[in-house]
Amino acid sequence: MTSIEQEKLPVLLSIRGEQYYDDSDTDSMELVTEGDMALTEDGMVLSYRETELTGMEGTTTTFEVKGPQVILTRSGAVNSQMIFEEGRRHTSLYETPFGELTVDIQTSLLKHTLSQRGGVMEIKYSIAVDHTVTGRNCFKIRVKRKN
Repeated sequence: MTSIEQEKLPVLLSIRGEQYYDDSDTDSMELVTEGDMALTEDGMVLSYRETELTGMEGTTTTFEVKGPQVILTRSGAVNSQMIFEEGRRHTSLYETPFGELTVDIQTSLLKHTLSQRGGVMEIKYSIAVDHTVTGRNCFKIRVKRKN
């Protein structure tokens, strides 16, 4: 345990992801999984292991909440980092088994009520590949402390 990171607290995460496309219906998925929450000097870190259900088995997903930013990092079978900051665009590298993609993430909404007791985080954003928007997305994550 570093001086920056406190103990990891077990949590239950309810993650709802929605993808919106101009020419088709909304695609949504909900995942309920166990994970960890750790408070840091400048925010908190949520992490969980992906499962076969998400198609990313063998990958650990981490949400690092730091002030106005949330950094989503995936490491393992899939490697990527996406930076969310309301009203800002960030370029990220997304590694797949088929090669690497450069993606632009434009965050339209980032809000949360997260504390050591749990809470909710919502992120709405669009993804552009080669400067062409490929879809709009929304994450809603509910965090509940486990006893």
